[in-house]
Amino acid sequence: MALHVQKKETYGAIREQLSEIIDRVIRPNADRLDREGAFPLENLKVLGQEGWSSIFLPKELGGLELDYEAFGLVVQEIAQACPSTALVYTMNVGAAAIIYHYGNEDQWHRWLKPLRKGKFGTIANSERASGGQYWLSHSRAECKGDGYLLNVEKSFVTSSGYADFYVLLTRSPHAEVSYDLCYFIVDAKQDGIEAGVWDALGVRGNHSSPVRFDQIFVHNRDRIGEEGTGKTIVENSHVYLFGLGAAWVGTAIGIFHEAAAHAKKSSAKYQTIRNQLASAKILINSLSAWQKDIAARLNEWIQLGAPLPNELRTLLYQFKVHASETANQVAQISMDVAGGFGYKKGTLERLYRDSRAGIVMGPSNNLAKELIGKQIVGVETSLWPEYNNQQQGERRK
Repeated sequence: MALHVQKKETYGAIREQLSEIIDRVIRPNADRLDREGAFPLENLKVLGQEGWSSIFLPKELGGLELDYEAFGLVVQEIAQACPSTALVYTMNVGAAAIIYHYGNEDQWHRWLKPLRKGKFGTIANSERASGGQYWLSHSRAECKGDGYLLNVEKSFVTSSGYADFYVLLTRSPHAEVSYDLCYFIVDAKQDGIEAGVWDALGVRGNHSSPVRFDQIFVHNRDRIGEEGTGKTIVENSHVYLFGLGAAWVGTAIGIFHEAAAHAKKSSAKYQTIRNQLASAKILINSLSAWQKDIAARLNEWIQLGAPLPNELRTLLYQFKVHASETANQVAQISMDVAGGFGYKKGTLERLYRDSRAGIVMGPSNNLAKELIGKQIVGVETSLWPEYNNQQQGERRK
């Protein structure tokens, strides 16, 4: 994927263009989506039609050919108004990136070009039995004629029941190890796809409910790469992780703006209030600077066409953990600053609930810290149990 590193003035133009969409469509919808638990379908359609869903894609596919700093900025700006929309958008861009990186030209034209018409997709990875390790799949595709048969339930699927297509992970038909994996593009219009109910504490428009794929046929032409390619795709996943971190940075900024606006009207005369706002501002600014640095590293890496280094993958885990924890710290500070006003139903209360999702969203912070800690002390960090056991056996010899 050839990306062009943008000039500073481009980022200003991006923010200006997004502000119009956010003020006209996304922000006015946010409280209603939360109250009703509705899906942000209108938001996604507008973002797609304006080209933001095709942010990394080349112009011949309707793309904007923007870089990772631009992507992080887009996610961050959306999340300030509506974290649910930011998460749905991130998964859509992540699904498109998998198809573009590992799919073929036929798949690009059939699934990626329609993004500019407001169509969108999502990624279906996690299963109940994997215990939060979303890269482990216990289900298995079956060979059938000139394609495959899928019988699988995915436990948390963003945009469940609303996406136009699912980029679904499962084991290859004859897999003997957990990392013999396949990704398939599944047309969401097929009979036999049933989404569960999403009724959550926060990010209520996110719709990350279970999805059951019952006797779903996928033609060979919608297998992404060869059988076994899924392992490489999982190991090189970066769009989702980076976008997830950016979403929680944006959520923290949105919470802070609400609290600061309230303080200016009522409580700014108190030193303790000003000190708490200063603490929140420092956290946000340091995190935003880190986001830009990680984006620059991703821009450099993508040009090399090499596998994602363990160091960079671990850095993305760190970013996701710190961003989600910062959003929660800022939420707590803002609730203290706003007092009883912040506790009433409204924008600050909604963002406070939304921020809680970041702690448990895959990879959960506990799991991510375990992966980070393993790298720190030199323990094998492979995602695949069989590989770890094999490495340990070889060391004993």
